[in-house]
Amino acid sequence: MKVAVFGTGMVGDAIGSKLIDLGHTVMMGSRTRDNEKAKNFVAKNGEKAKNGTFSEAAEFGDIIFNCTAGVASLEALRSGEEKNLAGKIIVDISNPLDFSKGMPPSLAVVNTNSLGEEIQKTFPQSKVVKTLNTMWCGIMVNPAMINGGDHNVFVCGNDTSAKEEVTNILTSFGWKDKNILDLGDITKARGTEMYLPLWLSIYGATSNGAFNIKLVS
Repeated sequence: MKVAVFGTGMVGDAIGSKLIDLGHTVMMGSRTRDNEKAKNFVAKNGEKAKNGTFSEAAEFGDIIFNCTAGVASLEALRSGEEKNLAGKIIVDISNPLDFSKGMPPSLAVVNTNSLGEEIQKTFPQSKVVKTLNTMWCGIMVNPAMINGGDHNVFVCGNDTSAKEEVTNILTSFGWKDKNILDLGDITKARGTEMYLPLWLSIYGATSNGAFNIKLVS
Protein backbone atom coordinates (compact mmCIF):
# COMPACT_ATOMS: atom_id res chain seq x y z
CA MET A 1 0.00 0.00 0.00
CA LYS A 2 1.10 3.57 -0.66
CA VAL A 3 0.80 5.71 2.47
CA ALA A 4 1.15 9.44 3.01
CA VAL A 5 2.36 10.58 6.42
CA PHE A 6 1.81 14.25 7.20
CA GLY A 7 4.25 15.46 9.84
CA THR A 8 7.99 15.08 10.32
CA GLY A 9 8.13 14.84 14.11
CA MET A 10 8.45 11.84 16.40
CA VAL A 11 4.95 10.56 15.66
CA GLY A 12 5.28 10.81 11.89
CA ASP A 13 8.67 9.14 12.01
CA ALA A 14 7.42 6.29 14.23
CA ILE A 15 4.31 5.64 12.13
CA GLY A 16 6.12 5.96 8.81
CA SER A 17 9.01 3.71 9.84
CA LYS A 18 6.65 1.03 11.15
CA LEU A 19 4.63 1.05 7.94
CA ILE A 20 7.82 0.63 5.92
CA ASP A 21 8.88 -2.26 8.17
CA LEU A 22 5.55 -3.86 7.29
CA GLY A 23 6.24 -3.55 3.58
CA HIS A 24 4.32 -0.40 2.68
CA THR A 25 5.76 2.51 0.70
CA VAL A 26 5.58 5.81 2.58
CA MET A 27 5.88 9.40 1.45
CA MET A 28 6.44 11.85 4.30
CA GLY A 29 4.80 15.18 3.53
CA SER A 30 5.82 18.58 4.82
CA ARG A 31 5.56 22.22 3.78
CA THR A 32 8.64 22.02 1.59
CA ARG A 33 10.17 19.17 -0.39
CA ASP A 34 13.62 19.84 1.10
CA ASN A 35 12.54 19.46 4.75
CA GLU A 36 15.58 18.11 6.62
CA LYS A 37 13.66 15.74 8.89
CA ALA A 38 11.82 14.27 5.90
CA LYS A 39 15.09 13.78 4.05
CA ASN A 40 16.55 12.06 7.14
CA PHE A 41 13.48 9.80 7.20
CA VAL A 42 14.22 8.74 3.63
CA ALA A 43 17.91 8.21 4.36
CA LYS A 44 17.07 6.03 7.36
CA ASN A 45 14.37 3.91 5.71
CA GLY A 46 15.69 3.32 2.21
CA GLU A 47 13.93 2.83 -1.09
CA LYS A 48 10.41 2.42 0.31
CA ALA A 49 10.62 5.91 1.85
CA LYS A 50 9.95 9.11 -0.07
CA ASN A 51 9.49 12.75 0.80
CA GLY A 52 7.56 15.59 -0.78
CA THR A 53 5.19 18.46 -0.16
CA PHE A 54 1.84 17.91 1.56
CA SER A 55 0.16 18.05 -1.86
CA GLU A 56 2.56 15.51 -3.39
CA ALA A 57 2.16 13.17 -0.44
CA ALA A 58 -1.64 13.41 -0.48
CA GLU A 59 -1.72 12.63 -4.19
CA PHE A 60 0.68 9.68 -3.67
CA GLY A 61 -1.04 8.02 -0.73
CA ASP A 62 -3.91 5.57 -0.84
CA ILE A 63 -4.40 6.51 2.82
CA ILE A 64 -3.20 9.52 4.80
CA PHE A 65 -1.90 9.56 8.38
CA ASN A 66 -2.19 13.00 9.97
CA CYS A 67 0.68 13.20 12.46
CA THR A 68 1.01 17.00 12.48
CA ALA A 69 0.69 19.25 15.53
CA GLY A 70 -3.05 19.59 16.10
CA VAL A 71 -3.23 23.36 15.89
CA ALA A 72 -1.62 23.17 12.43
CA SER A 73 -3.46 20.08 11.14
CA LEU A 74 -6.17 21.84 9.14
CA GLU A 75 -3.62 24.09 7.45
CA ALA A 76 -1.44 21.11 6.58
CA LEU A 77 -4.36 19.09 5.22
CA ARG A 78 -5.58 22.05 3.18
CA SER A 79 -2.08 22.21 1.69
CA GLY A 80 -2.61 18.60 0.67
CA GLU A 81 -5.50 19.84 -1.49
CA GLU A 82 -9.01 18.52 -1.24
CA LYS A 83 -8.86 16.92 -4.70
CA ASN A 84 -6.02 14.69 -3.45
CA LEU A 85 -7.83 13.76 -0.23
CA ALA A 86 -11.29 13.09 -1.64
CA GLY A 87 -12.46 9.52 -1.13
CA LYS A 88 -9.44 8.59 0.97
CA ILE A 89 -9.12 7.64 4.63
CA ILE A 90 -7.48 10.23 6.85
CA VAL A 91 -6.16 8.55 10.00
CA ASP A 92 -6.05 11.40 12.50
CA ILE A 93 -3.54 10.86 15.30
CA SER A 94 -3.21 14.53 16.25
CA ASN A 95 -4.39 16.39 19.34
CA PRO A 96 -5.39 20.09 19.44
CA LEU A 97 -2.78 21.07 22.04
CA ASP A 98 -2.32 24.84 22.34
CA PHE A 99 1.08 25.83 23.76
CA SER A 100 0.61 29.58 23.12
CA LYS A 101 0.38 30.33 26.85
CA GLY A 102 3.13 27.92 27.87
CA MET A 103 2.89 24.72 29.86
CA PRO A 104 0.70 22.90 30.45
CA PRO A 105 -1.02 23.31 27.09
CA SER A 106 -4.76 23.83 26.78
CA LEU A 107 -7.03 22.32 24.15
CA ALA A 108 -7.77 24.59 21.19
CA VAL A 109 -10.96 22.61 20.42
CA VAL A 110 -12.89 21.04 23.27
CA ASN A 111 -16.20 19.96 24.84
CA THR A 112 -18.79 20.32 22.04
CA ASN A 113 -16.34 19.83 19.19
CA SER A 114 -13.07 18.10 18.40
CA LEU A 115 -10.23 18.33 15.93
CA GLY A 116 -11.34 15.05 14.41
CA GLU A 117 -14.77 16.54 13.71
CA GLU A 118 -13.26 19.71 12.29
CA ILE A 119 -11.17 17.67 9.86
CA GLN A 120 -14.23 15.67 8.79
CA LYS A 121 -16.28 18.86 8.29
CA THR A 122 -13.48 20.51 6.33
CA PHE A 123 -12.99 17.46 4.10
CA PRO A 124 -16.47 15.93 3.78
CA GLN A 125 -15.46 13.64 0.91
CA SER A 126 -12.73 12.03 3.04
CA LYS A 127 -13.23 9.35 5.69
CA VAL A 128 -11.71 10.50 8.98
CA VAL A 129 -10.81 7.86 11.56
CA LYS A 130 -9.46 9.03 14.91
CA THR A 131 -7.11 6.63 16.66
CA LEU A 132 -3.78 6.25 18.53
CA ASN A 133 -3.94 9.81 19.94
CA THR A 134 -4.13 8.65 23.56
CA MET A 135 -0.58 7.37 23.94
CA TRP A 136 3.11 7.96 23.32
CA CYS A 137 4.24 7.18 19.78
CA GLY A 138 6.53 4.32 20.84
CA ILE A 139 3.52 2.40 22.12
CA MET A 140 1.44 3.22 19.03
CA VAL A 141 3.64 1.01 16.87
CA ASN A 142 4.77 -1.45 19.54
CA PRO A 143 1.96 -2.21 22.00
CA ALA A 144 3.89 -5.22 23.35
CA MET A 145 6.26 -2.72 24.97
CA ILE A 146 4.03 -2.64 28.07
CA ASN A 147 1.88 -5.25 29.86
CA GLY A 148 2.44 -7.80 27.12
CA GLY A 149 0.40 -5.64 24.76
CA ASP A 150 -2.73 -6.05 26.88
CA HIS A 151 -4.15 -2.50 26.90
CA ASN A 152 -6.54 -0.50 24.79
CA VAL A 153 -6.57 1.60 21.66
CA PHE A 154 -9.67 3.44 20.48
CA VAL A 155 -11.09 4.15 17.03
CA CYS A 156 -13.94 6.40 16.00
CA GLY A 157 -15.30 7.69 12.71
CA ASN A 158 -18.41 7.89 10.60
CA ASP A 159 -17.49 5.26 7.99
CA THR A 160 -17.63 1.64 9.10
CA SER A 161 -15.49 0.26 6.27
CA ALA A 162 -12.84 2.92 6.92
CA LYS A 163 -12.69 1.93 10.58
CA GLU A 164 -12.34 -1.71 9.57
CA GLU A 165 -9.41 -0.87 7.30
CA VAL A 166 -7.72 1.17 10.04
CA THR A 167 -8.35 -1.66 12.51
CA ASN A 168 -6.50 -4.01 10.16
CA ILE A 169 -3.55 -1.62 10.19
CA LEU A 170 -3.63 -1.48 13.99
CA THR A 171 -3.60 -5.28 14.09
CA SER A 172 -0.53 -5.28 11.85
CA PHE A 173 1.11 -2.93 14.37
CA GLY A 174 0.59 -5.61 17.02
CA TRP A 175 -2.68 -4.53 18.62
CA LYS A 176 -4.89 -7.40 19.74
CA ASP A 177 -8.42 -7.47 18.34
CA LYS A 178 -9.92 -7.66 21.84
CA ASN A 179 -8.15 -4.42 22.79
CA ILE A 180 -9.28 -2.33 19.80
CA LEU A 181 -12.43 -0.55 20.93
CA ASP A 182 -14.73 1.18 18.43
CA LEU A 183 -16.26 4.12 20.29
CA GLY A 184 -18.66 5.13 17.52
CA ASP A 185 -18.85 8.10 15.19
CA ILE A 186 -16.35 10.94 14.86
CA THR A 187 -17.97 12.95 17.68
CA LYS A 188 -16.37 10.42 20.05
CA ALA A 189 -13.03 12.05 19.23
CA ARG A 190 -14.04 14.69 21.80
CA GLY A 191 -13.44 12.24 24.62
CA THR A 192 -10.16 10.84 23.37
CA GLU A 193 -8.79 14.34 22.78
CA MET A 194 -9.97 15.55 26.21
CA TYR A 195 -7.96 12.71 27.78
CA LEU A 196 -4.76 14.55 26.87
CA PRO A 197 -4.71 16.89 29.89
CA LEU A 198 -4.86 13.82 32.15
CA TRP A 199 -2.18 12.08 30.06
CA LEU A 200 0.07 15.11 30.47
CA SER A 201 -0.56 15.22 34.22
CA ILE A 202 0.35 11.54 34.58
CA TYR A 203 3.47 12.08 32.49
CA GLY A 204 4.42 15.05 34.65
CA ALA A 205 3.90 13.09 37.87
CA THR A 206 5.81 9.99 36.74
CA SER A 207 8.34 11.40 34.23
CA ASN A 208 7.44 8.38 32.10
CA GLY A 209 5.42 8.31 28.88
CA ALA A 210 5.35 4.53 28.54
CA PHE A 211 1.86 3.93 29.93
CA ASN A 212 -1.61 3.44 28.51
CA ILE A 213 -5.25 2.78 29.34
CA LYS A 214 -6.59 -0.71 30.05
CA LEU A 215 -10.32 -1.17 30.59
CA VAL A 216 -11.17 -3.44 33.50
CA SER A 217 -14.74 -4.47 34.29
